[in-house]
Amino acid sequence: MKKALIAVNIIFALILFSYQSAFSANPHKVITGPELETMMKDGKPIVIVDVREPELFAKGHVPGAINIPYDYGAHTRILKELAPKDRIVFICHGGPMGDELGQILTKNNYTQVYNVAGGMRKWKGPVTK
Repeated sequence: MKKALIAVNIIFALILFSYQSAFSANPHKVITGPELETMMKDGKPIVIVDVREPELFAKGHVPGAINIPYDYGAHTRILKELAPKDRIVFICHGGPMGDELGQILTKNNYTQVYNVAGGMRKWKGPVTK
């Protein structure tokens, strides 16, 4: 009986460790385009950050988005220009750049950080110029 209880406790500890490791590797939340559209309509403040090049941003972006281009110092700009209390959503070409920037923010104690899965390639919502 004791051996079984010890085995259960070890398994539980391993599961908990695995969960914490996976969570800390990507602590921001990945959302879909429709989830972003719902967030945009819920009445709560939101900062949508498009990290694509200025030329692509100018051709069309999510309404209300600001442009902090990934290749133009985004790694430092996001910490200077975005507040930890903000609800922040990244959108890029396809997702990876937003994931990287989201990790930077969450490592610096930002708590409401999201990235749009598939980026603008998958975005089916409204676009503005």
